[in-house]
Amino acid sequence: MKQADDFLLESQALDALIGPLTEAELTQVTGFKSWTFEAILRHLHFWNRMADLALTAPDEFQQALKPAVDSMMAGSTLPEIELEHFSETGLPLVALWRSGYQSVATAYQQADVSQRVAWVGPSMSARSAITARQMETWAHGQAIADELSVQREEADRIHNIVILGVNTFGWSFTVRGEAVPEAQPFVSLLSPSGERWEFGSPDSDQRISGQAHEFAQVVTQTRNIQDTQLEYEGAIAEDWMHHAQCFAGVASEPPAPGARRIK
Repeated sequence: MKQADDFLLESQALDALIGPLTEAELTQVTGFKSWTFEAILRHLHFWNRMADLALTAPDEFQQALKPAVDSMMAGSTLPEIELEHFSETGLPLVALWRSGYQSVATAYQQADVSQRVAWVGPSMSARSAITARQMETWAHGQAIADELSVQREEADRIHNIVILGVNTFGWSFTVRGEAVPEAQPFVSLLSPSGERWEFGSPDSDQRISGQAHEFAQVVTQTRNIQDTQLEYEGAIAEDWMHHAQCFAGVASEPPAPGARRIK
């Protein structure tokens, strides 16, 4: 499954940033909800592990998921829940995350792309499940890269994240309790390799254009639209880009202009 290969490459790219860090450096606070590097790695490992169980041990997945959901319903935060399951810190946590992403990548590389796997909400295909893991790894990795003052070298594997962003156009409105506009904007993006990626009808008067990685940043809410060079035309396109949300959960507002940036 190509998406599983892309997830592995995404994890390895983040690993290249994390690998040289000391234990003290792993306690740095990021611009994402003031999560530390450790909190981000623990979060990624927790849900990578969940995705692994959802595919390979569905009953064990359900047993592990219920107490986590119960804790969330009781008001616990994700970092608190994840710390209860994985208390490792520092370099042992890095090693745990590393072995975990390798394990889930191997499992999904061998899976049928259309196989259904359970999740917190509705079930989804194995391809969608591992794409979501790539998206989270890339998005949370942005917070770490920002704190390290690193301009990441993007690759065309973000095509998976771009597609996820386009496919969740309707969700970006539904999650806010709004009617989904009938006209989905035409999206024209330049990939990292220079290829043109286009989605929708080029005849639409609702349009979005620019760099593919900046579109991915906006739909994952790692950047405010105003902190990118993306261009949009039409009220629907403007509304979408100011509230895009490609991830599940409750409605989430994008960061304020200038809040998420490379130091």
